[in-house]
Amino acid sequence: MMIEIVLKIGGRLGRGDNLKVLCHHLADLGRRHHILVVPGGGSFADIVRDYDSRYRLSRDTSHWMAILAMDQFGYILSELIPESEPVRSLVTARKIAVAGRVPVLTPFDLLWRTDPLEHSWEVTSDSIAAWVAELAGVHMLVLLKDVDGLYMTRPHEEDHVAPLDTIMLDQLAVCEGVDPRLASLMKANGLELWIINGEKPERLVELFKTGHTKGTYMKR
Repeated sequence: MMIEIVLKIGGRLGRGDNLKVLCHHLADLGRRHHILVVPGGGSFADIVRDYDSRYRLSRDTSHWMAILAMDQFGYILSELIPESEPVRSLVTARKIAVAGRVPVLTPFDLLWRTDPLEHSWEVTSDSIAAWVAELAGVHMLVLLKDVDGLYMTRPHEEDHVAPLDTIMLDQLAVCEGVDPRLASLMKANGLELWIINGEKPERLVELFKTGHTKGTYMKR
């Protein structure tokens, strides 16, 4: 059996109030669907950015430190998702998913062995999740963020701009809210993409139940 869907949980969701609720929903969804969670870097990655800014670290050093930041948030997620388990390989992830539990990928080992991506702050956990999804052979990537979807330009607090319901691949390259390298990775695979608000876990549940929810969708 294969992994069906890769879910990337943005690190900023760790600062909100609904991460534990989201994680309990993930455990329930994992009993009925074969999913793989990829963590963001969150506050751990922000610390790396701070050190990089202050000490002008090499690209290699900041890149691997940022990947380790994802591992740290991954351990938090595996603690909060009932019956979840952190994993370092897709082989182990598949075994756990087939057993009805949620694997959380700590990606450092996998990326260290293959080193497939540019060492740059323009490559974030968004692109890493897309790379993992392609490697896992899934049909859909879901990015859970702290916003309702993607915007062509970043809205100001006083603006009342609705996020895009659907986008094309060429629009993804210029949208605010995802890293600049994601579009080029998506171009090379056949993944469908959803960006939805993880602060509202009911939307993820609705997506799994009906195939649609409020958010931004890129069909392939």
